[in-house]
Amino acid sequence: MTAALTLPTAELHLHIEGTLEPELALKLAGRNGVELPFASVEELRAAYRFTDLQSFLDLYYACMAVLRTRADFRDLAAAYLTRAAAEGVRHAEIFFDAQAHTARGVPYKDVVGGLQDALDGAARLGMTGGLILCFLRDAPVEEAEAVWAEARRQPEALLGVGLDSAEVGNPATPFAHLYAEARALGLHAVAHAGEEGGPEYVWEALRELRAERIDHGIRSLEDPQLVRHLAEHRIPLTVCPFSNVRLRAVPSLAEHPLPAMLAAGLRVTVNSDDPAYFGGYAGQNLAAVAEQFGLDRSSLAELARNSVTASFAPDGRQAELLGEIDAWEAGA
Repeated sequence: MTAALTLPTAELHLHIEGTLEPELALKLAGRNGVELPFASVEELRAAYRFTDLQSFLDLYYACMAVLRTRADFRDLAAAYLTRAAAEGVRHAEIFFDAQAHTARGVPYKDVVGGLQDALDGAARLGMTGGLILCFLRDAPVEEAEAVWAEARRQPEALLGVGLDSAEVGNPATPFAHLYAEARALGLHAVAHAGEEGGPEYVWEALRELRAERIDHGIRSLEDPQLVRHLAEHRIPLTVCPFSNVRLRAVPSLAEHPLPAMLAAGLRVTVNSDDPAYFGGYAGQNLAAVAEQFGLDRSSLAELARNSVTASFAPDGRQAELLGEIDAWEAGA
């Protein structure tokens, strides 16, 4: 496993369900009387060697079955926050897939309540953050509408809304009305696009959802006009190197388009996506790209600054974090 780089940063592309380490999965399974088809931590960890996006998603949703109560979601998020803080993450905007839980009979209020309980305790770690409700683009839009009907009663619990899961063949446009309602309530808008799907998926997210950030976006480079648009409008791209390699969106880390994206003037951030499954948290992703591409301290500090200025943190918090990054760059 890559050693972590401890750099003050914000994490903007993190699925809380994807932080479920085998040890916690089996602990929660025992606590809740859930049977998993794995006899040990080692056997479950071996199962994380999936081959593509669909095989990953199959395992991902199977392990979710252990998450049943408000306390489970609190423990899951608290474990992530503790680990992320140790690697330098100072602000985390956390995705969660409410549909995947409410479909199993878990009340929405328990999901959000547990996650917020953990965030409420994050101050002791020097962290801030918030929640982004993601709609599942490969599920019927009616399911998203049902969970949104509940979420919209408590918009103050959220930073924004997002769109995730299998991209190809699952357009974003059917979710445009939900995004419009979320914006009307003062929420931010982000969306996964341009990972397994081509540049047209990024254009759709920008035009139909009015996404403020694009999650992944690595295939944007295939469209020079899109690259110019992203650079001109300073639209952030939340890139996840380990994820892209593990899901075979790119053949290897050496062939990752991150350097080309930076050279094109794109506003790139580095994140971990589903770190329990992809082999590394934010600090490990940063360390790996630093080593692979020979990024110096100044270049790494610029990636960290991108993450902070692309976040939805208040201006005062952003200023505080930028000061930490300046001190890190100076070697203080």
